[in-house]
Amino acid sequence: MNLFKRYFIRRSEPAVGTDLVWTERDGSSKGMFFIRFKRHKLAVAGVFALCVIALCAVLAPFITAYAPTTVTDSFGEGPSWKHPLGTDLVGRDMLSRLIYAARVSLAVGIGAVAISAAIGTVLGLISGYVGGWIDGIIMRITDIFMSFPYIMLILVVSSIVGPGLLNIILILGVLGWPGVARLVRGNVLSIKQMDYVKASVVLGFRMPRILFQHILPNTVAPILIYATSGVALAILDEAALSFLGLGVQPPTPSWGNMLASAQSLTVLLSQSWLWLPPGVLIIITVLSINFIGDALRDTLDPKNNK
Repeated sequence: MNLFKRYFIRRSEPAVGTDLVWTERDGSSKGMFFIRFKRHKLAVAGVFALCVIALCAVLAPFITAYAPTTVTDSFGEGPSWKHPLGTDLVGRDMLSRLIYAARVSLAVGIGAVAISAAIGTVLGLISGYVGGWIDGIIMRITDIFMSFPYIMLILVVSSIVGPGLLNIILILGVLGWPGVARLVRGNVLSIKQMDYVKASVVLGFRMPRILFQHILPNTVAPILIYATSGVALAILDEAALSFLGLGVQPPTPSWGNMLASAQSLTVLLSQSWLWLPPGVLIIITVLSINFIGDALRDTLDPKNNK
């Protein structure tokens, strides 16, 4: 143990004439992560935008003057001091519905990705580490899922299961795991050849301990990067399903079913407050998540030392 400590300390110290080696000993690796992340100005703006949207969604009852289902005496009126974003054709305050709809979109994005990442990570770890016929079965099931057009599969399953917030989260989560599984499997195939993994096997560690304590921590970065794009895609999928009437159903507000009210040419041309705010928020949210994902990819890439 003493030899290991001396070796670790010696390896952690920067050699003369070489670049500084960041270590976890003094927390400098975390500082380096934030320094490199802050260089991506669009990602920083994306973090700020997402924080504002999430904060408004959490504090919605304290921000809005109306409940999202409250019908006022104003029907289809434009923006005013009483209703900053106007009212819809039923008389509901658009600002209240927009803020409460952010809860739905964020819940779908985070919930669906959490489910798909959990399923895909476990299957990818088992498939890549065990190999053999187990790997063959898991990968053939993955190929079957990925052989179907993704959006068509979602539409078919949604029409069978039925609309609703919980159903949409489960559908998107259960159908979104193949990409994560293939990503994790590829990383495991290379990581399990490392000396520290072979040493764990020689020492007699159980497979769950090797997978979740030694291999998984070195696979978190690509999973995290993949998850950011997955959240953006899930938000877009929910909006599309709600727009088609297969997602979140009124009177529960979502950005997708708010856009559904703008299917007529009259609304598009003369009542832009009904579709422009939810459309802009979808664009801002998806772009912010994508910017953050790009920044994480560059920041966590060990080959990028800039």
